[in-house]
Amino acid sequence: MPPSNTDDVPAGDPASQAPQDPAGGDPTGQAAGHESAEPVADPAAEVPTDAAAGAPDPAEPDAASAAGEPVPELTVETLIADLERVTAERDQYQRVAAEFSNFRKQTEKRQQELASFAAAGAVERLLPVLDACDGALAQGATDVAPIHTLLLDTLVSLGLARLGEPGDAFDPNLHEAVMTEPAAEGDDGQVVTEVLRSGYGLNGRTLRAAMVKVRG
Repeated sequence: MPPSNTDDVPAGDPASQAPQDPAGGDPTGQAAGHESAEPVADPAAEVPTDAAAGAPDPAEPDAASAAGEPVPELTVETLIADLERVTAERDQYQRVAAEFSNFRKQTEKRQQELASFAAAGAVERLLPVLDACDGALAQGATDVAPIHTLLLDTLVSLGLARLGEPGDAFDPNLHEAVMTEPAAEGDDGQVVTEVLRSGYGLNGRTLRAAMVKVRG
């Protein structure tokens, strides 16, 4: 009689006792030749929150410690040194401010002088016109009176002043004596008796001395 098939499989062999998958697959339910699937991590769990991202790391050292610079200690000596330094800087600032203020005043004064000289040059060119108007009025030409008045008022607004009037005390800075006459009784010094040509000054500066007749 031929031997039975059960005699070929040793007793107690696990392969003979494991149940077979009807589909012919692995009894554990996994496909043959494939590894077990890795667990999928949650993306939201890996993104830090704003508070966690902005919070400093307590294990991270501060900038001064990381740079290796010693933290200065506040003492009386250091405070005195800082006070002296601040005082020196303040004094230097005050000196610079004073120098700038003086420079600005000098610049403004120089500009005013230049403007005064420019105005004086323009007014001196118009003095012969005033002399001509004065001569015409002295000859009885009243037609030039409006022009004379307008021109004189315009120049006066610029600072022009007429010099030399009869009865004024003679001043060599303002008057030019071209004629003299003996002093009268009771005269105290030289007195202007007649103005032959008017003089003019501009802003306290004599442009032209008046030609006068002096008594005394």
